[in-house]
Amino acid sequence: MTTTTSHSPAIAAKGLRKAYGDKTVLDGIDLVVPAGTVFSLLGPNGAGKTTAVKILSTLITADAGELRVGGHDLAADPQAVRAAIGVTGQFSAVDGLITGEENMLLMADLHHLSRGEGRRTATELLERFDLLEAAKKPASTYSGGMKRRLDIAMTLVGGPRIIFLDEPTTGLDPRSRHNMWGIIRELVSDGVTVFLTTQYLEEADELADRIAVLNDGKIAAQGTAEELKRLIPGGHVRLRFTDPSAYQSAAVVLREATRDDEALALQIPSGGSQRELRSILDWLDTAGVEADELTVHTPDLDDVFFALTGPANVRSQTKETVR
Repeated sequence: MTTTTSHSPAIAAKGLRKAYGDKTVLDGIDLVVPAGTVFSLLGPNGAGKTTAVKILSTLITADAGELRVGGHDLAADPQAVRAAIGVTGQFSAVDGLITGEENMLLMADLHHLSRGEGRRTATELLERFDLLEAAKKPASTYSGGMKRRLDIAMTLVGGPRIIFLDEPTTGLDPRSRHNMWGIIRELVSDGVTVFLTTQYLEEADELADRIAVLNDGKIAAQGTAEELKRLIPGGHVRLRFTDPSAYQSAAVVLREATRDDEALALQIPSGGSQRELRSILDWLDTAGVEADELTVHTPDLDDVFFALTGPANVRSQTKETVR
């Protein structure tokens, strides 16, 4: 099995372009995904997320771009790329007319595993994904969460080191979604690289080491979840006091703060960085004032998403790439 080394990224795209007639779907995007990490591609419907997955997983060809997956040039050696990857699409590849076990054995045959190796692999994966009891039942009787687990189990039959998950939890209930998150974390702990597209911002926040926001065929911003949150204004530090005199003293020192006299609280614009917090605490120490409670409020990924994929005049104020 082909694997990536720690020195080369699992996935690298430079200048990736794809158009259908006059419609440009991907307009020269650059992505780098380190091995053994979760990379999440966010974007509204029609932003090009699935097109990016289809190109990087060799299902369709790009119009332009330097693309490497698993250390292989996508254009020159697509077969080597296919040997290194697994793909779970938006729509389940599970055949509902046959059992879960038969679905797994079919995948084993497609990967040219021997009969014994195929059965052993199928059993191990069915057990790992808590599907052993249902293995002999038709897949059509499975719940949505079970079908998604079977879908990923089938993807893992060939032992891929890079997995593309295209909106894997769409339509799942919250419990099944959380179970899927656990599965993804386990894969990454085993050294697998996961390229995840999702419309659930909480999902990207929970799982992704790095996130890219795709809009109008371009990367509007990318970085860690915390880096992206700092792009959006609205973060602040809130200081709360129980002693009215301490509150008044702090309000004098921190003149740019917004006062809440009823709650004895001050709100100070801040990105929440360590340097800013230290500065605020230094001001209070200099004045001999101690706050009873300090909380840091930062924009969440919902704020980031809406700012970066909203009207152009909003995006122009926030568009930035975190390196």
